[in-house]
Amino acid sequence: MINFRRSTAVLLGLLATTALAGPAPAQADDEPVPEPPRVELVLDVSGSMRAADIDGRSRISVAQQAFNEVVDALPEDTQLGIRVLGATYRGKDKKVGCQDTQQIVPVGPVDRSAAKAAVATLRPTGFTPVGLALRSAAQDLGAGATTRRIVLITDGEDTCAPPDPCEVARELAAQGTSLVVDTLGLAPDEKVRRQLLCIASATGGTYTAAQSAEELTDRIKQLVERAGDTHTRAPTVVGGANACDSAPLLAPGVYADREEFSEHRYYRVPVRPGQELRASVSMALDRGVNRDYGVLLRATAADGRELVRGADAGSGRADVLSAGLRWSAAADDEDADKTEETSAPVVEPTTVCLVVSNSFAPRPGTAATPGMPVELTIDVVAAAPAPNGPDLGRGWVLLALLTLAGLITGLLAGLLTRWWVATWREN
Repeated sequence: MINFRRSTAVLLGLLATTALAGPAPAQADDEPVPEPPRVELVLDVSGSMRAADIDGRSRISVAQQAFNEVVDALPEDTQLGIRVLGATYRGKDKKVGCQDTQQIVPVGPVDRSAAKAAVATLRPTGFTPVGLALRSAAQDLGAGATTRRIVLITDGEDTCAPPDPCEVARELAAQGTSLVVDTLGLAPDEKVRRQLLCIASATGGTYTAAQSAEELTDRIKQLVERAGDTHTRAPTVVGGANACDSAPLLAPGVYADREEFSEHRYYRVPVRPGQELRASVSMALDRGVNRDYGVLLRATAADGRELVRGADAGSGRADVLSAGLRWSAAADDEDADKTEETSAPVVEPTTVCLVVSNSFAPRPGTAATPGMPVELTIDVVAAAPAPNGPDLGRGWVLLALLTLAGLITGLLAGLLTRWWVATWREN
């Protein structure tokens, strides 16, 4: 009978806890089945690649040598594809030439001999449809739960826009495709540099200017190897709200969102007494913005009271701003009484609203949509008790202690002064 009553009490406690907690928070996706790293190299084979200004050799020959060395050193578990642009059409019709992009090696385990043979036959030919090539390369890599990489090697800016390659990069990033585009520039041209930097920034990639065959080879190898290092679980895409009461309820995990200029986005996280919320946010500068900007992360109660404000956390990168915070939920006396009275306490969690704000302002002509990329990391752990410090008391107790300390200090100072004067007179 006693065991039956205890079981009933436990069951009722669990049901009550579920009811009070409300709907289950959104979970970050389950761990996916391991996938091999996937990379696609996109090579510009337009007419300008004939220029012989890299170590006295043509740009295309330097790129071909770099590809051969990369293929030979490719990690066994990496799936590699190769796409070219401007490689086949020799005519003057821009409409036809701007469709000239082909995948010459499909993404998958690499046949090294076949891959090097395909690259060796390339000859500089036509236009430079970079935007179309990037969009096609993303389709080549397909969907997946882990990060994929495109490495774009070109010596010139897109000559076929639309689509504008920078807008294509933002479009791919906004789709939550977990795609990173790294860019390599083979010509010291400021317009090319700006365009390639924009493409890389929009997807969280890097831009590098390669001025020699050795630099190009080494950098491509680094980027291909990095695909294995950054082959991680992709963040779960979530949409923040413009108010706390309509914000999505989130569980611990990593989430991706987009935030427009000078916007506030809200998310909710349930935190129980005795737990600590740890949250951080990173926002990428994927386009030109005015100076004097920042990112703010706050935790507030459901009624709008601010609980804690996040501090800036430098990432070491000029194109990413981050902030983080910690907040603990303290159990009140009523909850403690419940714990003593029953073996299955019903404790309602505190709903904390996380508010991500930015003070970005676009430069003239800068596109406002899609919003800036946001990555939000949430964790809820057992609260670590703060170490107990020495307690000197309060009120009259503290006053008495300070008076006693002053009296002792004065007596010691007087005795030392008297001794020093007596010693000085004798000498």
